[in-house]
Amino acid sequence: MRKRLRYDDVVVCAPVTVPYERYSTQTAHWWAGKALRALSQATGLERDAIDGFCFASFSAGPDTAVGMIQHLGLSPRWLDHLPTGGASGVMALRRAARAVQCGDAEVVACVAADTNQLDSFRKTLANFSRFSQDAVYPYGFGGPNATFALITDNYMRQYGVTREDFGKLCVAQRQNARSNPLALQRGELTLEAYLKARPISDPVHLYDCVMPCAGAEAFLVTTAKVAERLGLQTVRVLSTIERHNAYPDDLVQWRGGWAMDVDDLWRMAGIGPQDIDTLQVYDDYPVIVAMQLEDLGFCAKGDVAQFIRRTNFGIDGDLPLNTNGGQLSAGQAGAAGGFQNMTEGLRQILRQPLGDQVPNARRSLVSGFGLVNYDRGVCTAAAILEAA
Repeated sequence: MRKRLRYDDVVVCAPVTVPYERYSTQTAHWWAGKALRALSQATGLERDAIDGFCFASFSAGPDTAVGMIQHLGLSPRWLDHLPTGGASGVMALRRAARAVQCGDAEVVACVAADTNQLDSFRKTLANFSRFSQDAVYPYGFGGPNATFALITDNYMRQYGVTREDFGKLCVAQRQNARSNPLALQRGELTLEAYLKARPISDPVHLYDCVMPCAGAEAFLVTTAKVAERLGLQTVRVLSTIERHNAYPDDLVQWRGGWAMDVDDLWRMAGIGPQDIDTLQVYDDYPVIVAMQLEDLGFCAKGDVAQFIRRTNFGIDGDLPLNTNGGQLSAGQAGAAGGFQNMTEGLRQILRQPLGDQVPNARRSLVSGFGLVNYDRGVCTAAAILEAA
């Protein structure tokens, strides 16, 4: 068994969300600036106190984290740029925690920001990867809807999952979003309305698809001593996992990298799935939510349909899922979508929710999935957090 060091004396705090907008004329840099200002207001820290910076964005180009620190007026001694999309939130946590643990930085601001201008999505698709440029986009197969239609269709056939099962997940998340004042979609969604929604790329229908928007998310990773001096409530990191390009020989994706490392995740944390109070998973499409329920150990592979049917995913249910509504109801602000479940997971166990509070929440599992290279998601990660 690989020896993995625990995250001793590292804490996470100050989750920040800059309210999303459907479209924005501002740049990703403007959104990142708003997030950094909100982080400063939440912690009382000035810019000079931030000596580490971790950044994720799809629309900040040509700038990376290097250009962003110049725009924001930061001078960190530790810097990281994460081009991993929906997996970036957990990966930012992992890298920042090890930097603090090793003494390479003391206060790390983890920030994700994206704009959504009228032409942003088309430009992102056209330049997403060499694979998309050479083999996908020129033939009209541009965008994730068609890719996830193939993954969803295969998954339904293989495991007996129905649209009603996916609908239960989407309806539960919408109900959770109704108490979140920042969610872009808060109207009631019934199972009947879900099933009758127009097809986008069959079997993917309207309410299976995330809504792109603009926004930003941030959180702080530091030492327990610094957090205590600032009077901040904190969260401990019990365990994390990360994997890239898992199972490349699978013709169609039906599992993710979590399945490779899930035993390490639970072993390092010293708990099991039954000890989790709230589950915040990446949810660009419901099939990926179902995949994570299996691969993270909440049910066996192939049993997810029955697990969904017998589980209440509401805020006061058996397994509170994506309690702010997730991306399917709150919105997907580009790479900030990869941070959204992290900030919500932190809020629930810090007793600082945007909407309703999960009763007695102490532990949260946060999971990420990113960089869908137009046939599968390449990057996966997960973290288990506990209120300090």
